[in-house]
Amino acid sequence: MQFPWGFQKRRYETNEIDDAVLTLSRPEIARLEWALRRTPVRIFFIVISAVLIILVFRFFYLNIVKGGHYSAVAEQNSLRSIVLAAPRGIIYDRNGKPLVKNTPTLDGLIIPASLPENPEERERILTIAEHIFQPQSGEWLEALYQALDRQTFKPGEAIIIREDLSQEQAIVYYSQANELPGLGLQKSARREYINGPMFSHVLGYEGKIKKEELEANPDYLLTDSIGKQGVERSYESVLRGTHGREVVEVDSMGRVQKELGVIPPKPGENVALTIDKDLSEKLYMTMADWFTKNGLSAGAAIVLDPRNGEVRALVSYPSYDNNLFSGGIEQAAYSSLVNDSDKPLFNRALGGEYPPGSTLKPVLAAAALAEGVVTPETVIESRGGINVGKFFFGDWKVHGFTDLRRAIAVSNDVYFYSLGGGYGNISGLGMDRMKRYEEEIFGFGKITGIDLPGEADGFLPDPKWKKEKIGERWYIGDDYNSSIGQGYITATPLQILNSVAAIANGGTLYTPHVRAGDTSSTLTNKQTVTVSKDILQVIREGMRETVTEGTAQPLQSLTVPVAGKTGTAQYGGKDSTHGWFVSFAPYENPELAMIVLVEGQTKESTYHAVPITQAVYEWYFKERNNPLPKPEK
Repeated sequence: MQFPWGFQKRRYETNEIDDAVLTLSRPEIARLEWALRRTPVRIFFIVISAVLIILVFRFFYLNIVKGGHYSAVAEQNSLRSIVLAAPRGIIYDRNGKPLVKNTPTLDGLIIPASLPENPEERERILTIAEHIFQPQSGEWLEALYQALDRQTFKPGEAIIIREDLSQEQAIVYYSQANELPGLGLQKSARREYINGPMFSHVLGYEGKIKKEELEANPDYLLTDSIGKQGVERSYESVLRGTHGREVVEVDSMGRVQKELGVIPPKPGENVALTIDKDLSEKLYMTMADWFTKNGLSAGAAIVLDPRNGEVRALVSYPSYDNNLFSGGIEQAAYSSLVNDSDKPLFNRALGGEYPPGSTLKPVLAAAALAEGVVTPETVIESRGGINVGKFFFGDWKVHGFTDLRRAIAVSNDVYFYSLGGGYGNISGLGMDRMKRYEEEIFGFGKITGIDLPGEADGFLPDPKWKKEKIGERWYIGDDYNSSIGQGYITATPLQILNSVAAIANGGTLYTPHVRAGDTSSTLTNKQTVTVSKDILQVIREGMRETVTEGTAQPLQSLTVPVAGKTGTAQYGGKDSTHGWFVSFAPYENPELAMIVLVEGQTKESTYHAVPITQAVYEWYFKERNNPLPKPEK
């Protein structure tokens, strides 16, 4: 049906309702039309097309080109590698007795990569961490912020907030663990040193790695421990072991959902030492008791096996408890140790440099015999000292006429003045020859090479050194002082003992060592003393007379014959001396060589070192081997 333009009126018969229909003419329709221009439309479609093309290419890049990378990132975000710390190797004495053990502990950790990105949420987590773990210092927080600023952390790498958590702290953490992303616990082990103070200067200690140590050991983690002193440091690579890994799947809150696999840790190797635990404890306790009774404060003692250079015992007194360091020492305790005037952290046995006094005389006697300055039968009179111009070089007593053996036994200073600087018809060695024998043949003035850190090298002067450093020429008085171990000469207790051990064993200067077994390179490191065995025998005879007729006669009561040499060396004021006794036993077939140093004794209380030595030898050669009495039935 065709409808005309304009209004038409139609009536429906059924309801008689008028229905108005609007119609428009063509001119009217034209006036209502919105005309679109072609250029804006084209631009619109171009923009839409470009956006679509970009989206397609972006989709292709992310899913095809970089798909593998982002897939790995996504997997890494859902996977966490948990470090399984390797148990540290155990250290044993020569008889298989443990000197240290590993005690299981839990450490509180913070994992920077798992912390919330929201600053407020992150601060909330850190506040809770401090409340739960109660860190001993703020170092962990400083390290965390530095690392976050640098963004140097790997996923799963952690910072220790507090070591060795209590059971209560662990329970509090576990009760809130699901709401604490970025925090965690790590199974670890704390070194527990058995009778710590008695062995601290041998074993040292291990502790959490510091920033500077981490830079030198880039394969370590911030949660790792590392040997700081002693055997723990020397044999760090052996004791350490290799960490394992446990891979787990975590949710967005860092909660473990599934365990995916474990690489078990490889424990560190055990290390057997040459140290005799029982002998070391006896030596330490003897020194401690004697020092306490006699008002003495500091000293050192070492026992070597002269047959191979094995260190059987090493004591530096006073000592410290290395267990304080293994658990993370508190600042107050550390300050107390550092500020102690007796320096308990200082290893006197290896690092102490002292005037050796008369303990140097056996070496000087060997040099004089080797150079033909005297013979064993050469007799020199001591009237209590030597006058050289206006200077007087005194002896500790009037000895009268003595030959070389007796000069060693009674420690005749005049005799050794004559050997070193010359007197009367004795030409003397002079400092250059004394230094050559002491340094090149008997090992003074340089480290022995013991496999422990902190060894000092001592010092041997000469005319050139004095001229350059002090601006004075060398006088004959310098020769005299050097010939009795005074003046500018210094040596460590280990150097002195090692030289006497070479005399005791007939002419082999071993490198002292504390690790047992053929794997130790030091076992084959030895040097033959270029002094005849006949000369060394004369020296040994003189040292035996020290006990039978000389300055160490109390040792005659022992069940085995002992040879030795006493020594006193002045330092500081005129009344201050160090007391020495170096010895070996049994005389004919030496098994032990021992040196004892007592610091700061007065001239009136000399030879404290002799009774300490006597007590240790008595125990070792008699009491130790006696079976304990059986209990009565």
